[in-house]
Amino acid sequence: MQDVMTIAIGTITTRPYVFAFLTVYLIAAILHLGWRKTLAFTVVGYLIAFVSEVSSINNGFPYGWYYYIDTTSSHELWISGVPFFDSLSYVFLTYCSYVTALLILGPVKAWRGNFVVLETSRMRRSFSVLCLASLLQVFLDIIIDPVALQGRRWFLGQIYGYREVGVHYGVPLSNYLGWLLVSFLLVMALQQIDAWFDRSHSNPTGMSLAPYRSLYGPLLYLSVLIFNLGITCWIGEYQMATTGIFTYVLPLAIVIIQLARRVNRYSREELAEHLGDYPHSPAAKRGN
Repeated sequence: MQDVMTIAIGTITTRPYVFAFLTVYLIAAILHLGWRKTLAFTVVGYLIAFVSEVSSINNGFPYGWYYYIDTTSSHELWISGVPFFDSLSYVFLTYCSYVTALLILGPVKAWRGNFVVLETSRMRRSFSVLCLASLLQVFLDIIIDPVALQGRRWFLGQIYGYREVGVHYGVPLSNYLGWLLVSFLLVMALQQIDAWFDRSHSNPTGMSLAPYRSLYGPLLYLSVLIFNLGITCWIGEYQMATTGIFTYVLPLAIVIIQLARRVNRYSREELAEHLGDYPHSPAAKRGN
């Protein structure tokens, strides 16, 4: 029993940044989707990620051949040769990518003290959100994986490697293709969970009155991005960091400019559809 407790505590203390991101995800997702959907996606998302990782380290699919280096199983949880925290990370990366896609695609209502994306159930489950969220998650991995591969130079530790050196700072292109596929499956799972729970309950869940709730997920996305770029600079990989920054400069500029142009430019029909799907939205508390 003591060994179990030691590993459980060590899983958190060894990777505190992962569980900090996870905590923010849980707060944001529960306020957005409700606790039932959040719990269901956390479990389903973890299982999808876990199966994909076990498959790849044993069969080379979907990420290509890579391996984990077991140096920490004595004090943090590993399952079937995969660190628990690694598969868990997919869950919050998917959610923050998903809500960032909603922010990019949805109309926005803002007033002093609040900011609401006028999302609808149709938008949440749309193919456009599915594709954009999947790509947003892959772009995060383009920043994360190269610096994670340098884990021996920072507090992550050298926990994995590829059988062959890849073309992108040691990461093979197959890794990103695998991430695109798995991200697609994860976002699709989130969309299906959202739809299933809304069909099973008379009142759609989520859309808390918490101020600026619509920004929690996108801010988590930016936090993960800044954290990994910061680590990249900290270990002295300035070319890698510069490449990562350039990867995001144009998309980020487009999003900011488009968002500034769309604030309070919604139609009455868009507001009505939003409130029809989510009558308890904070947008209902303000006039048109």
